[in-house]
Amino acid sequence: MRQWRKQLLQALFGMHVLARRIDFPRMSQKLLQQNCRICGWLQHALHRQRPRIVLTSPLPPQNRTLQPPKIPPFALNGRDSPSALAATAEGALHVAHGSKITSFDWSLRRKSTVLTQFTAVDSLLALSPSVAAAGANDFSGLQILDLEKGRVRETLNWENVTKSGSTVQAIGSSAEQMFVSFESSRRNSNAIMVYDMQTLAPVTEIAHNEIFGADIDSAIPATKLQWVESCNLLMASGSHSGPSGVSGNVRLWDVRSGNVVWEVSEKVDCFADVAVCDGLSAIFKVGVNSGEASYVDLRNIGNAESEWICLGDKRKVLNGKKEGFGCKIQTQGTQVFCTKGGDVELWSEVVINGGRIFKKNLMGRVRDMGGAKLTNLAFGGSTMFLTRKDQQCVEVWQSSSRDF
Repeated sequence: MRQWRKQLLQALFGMHVLARRIDFPRMSQKLLQQNCRICGWLQHALHRQRPRIVLTSPLPPQNRTLQPPKIPPFALNGRDSPSALAATAEGALHVAHGSKITSFDWSLRRKSTVLTQFTAVDSLLALSPSVAAAGANDFSGLQILDLEKGRVRETLNWENVTKSGSTVQAIGSSAEQMFVSFESSRRNSNAIMVYDMQTLAPVTEIAHNEIFGADIDSAIPATKLQWVESCNLLMASGSHSGPSGVSGNVRLWDVRSGNVVWEVSEKVDCFADVAVCDGLSAIFKVGVNSGEASYVDLRNIGNAESEWICLGDKRKVLNGKKEGFGCKIQTQGTQVFCTKGGDVELWSEVVINGGRIFKKNLMGRVRDMGGAKLTNLAFGGSTMFLTRKDQQCVEVWQSSSRDF
């Protein structure tokens, strides 16, 4: 296979050299068209055989940016707007909209839609290009769906002491395990279940809370789960909105021992969304009141310096206007992406004299700014997927280099 690919590259390179040296005025138009057509065939064959090969010169790291797609957004079947996105490392995408899940392959050319038992899917995790884990806040159990055959492979449930049903609040995964945040249907208990990724057998249970009285902290289930590879810890975050405002907590769990390694309670400017960046050794949040991005250094956890550092306007922290309500934050490599209204902010680290400084850039061209509010954000390969409020489509933004 390697020899075949090498021959293709040599042939393609030779034709480009021939095209440069040939005297075009003396060459017939038919021969020129045949030469161009053969080059196109070779490029297409090479692309289909090994999708990761890119025949372009990579840009310098400082010029790596995302550009809006040249193709129109992908339209979805039905009238429902997307509620959840999940992408694989190869770039395959699963989109939940209403009771349906639409899947795209890595080339984004093949599309298939299946109907689920959910009224709406709230949590979605891509296990492979053809298999996904899905759950809802109003439907009992986590379903493992075969999206090619359109059937439920297996249903995973969690039962509390009252043996009531349980709804799914969040799903996360590592290379070997899957993490699911459950809340009882009566909303009087919650827990995080750990499953083996291959067999789907339960491994352990952590963060089990039985709610008694007005204990608000234990009443908050984890609504986002993310595995921190560098620390072998699970980040779990959850928030609650009440008469006194929005409060929540962020915890780092040692899955093996079931103990909390670090936690922080949020009351002043609670998070609208939280994400961990392994490449930067930091936890990032977007404040629900301020709408500004902040971070805490994982290397300082346990010290007096382990506090949130605001990257934007610090004066907005106490304004109470909920400018960050519905904002999303995600990390990819060593970059942080934060949605604000209809725009995407890109935060990059600049090291100066040993200190950490983050620089902000807005994504896209001027004519792409604004628009309807962004509701979902996901990454797959070198592609970023976006959805907007009340729009039945998915936007595709591609990197100018192969990887972020």
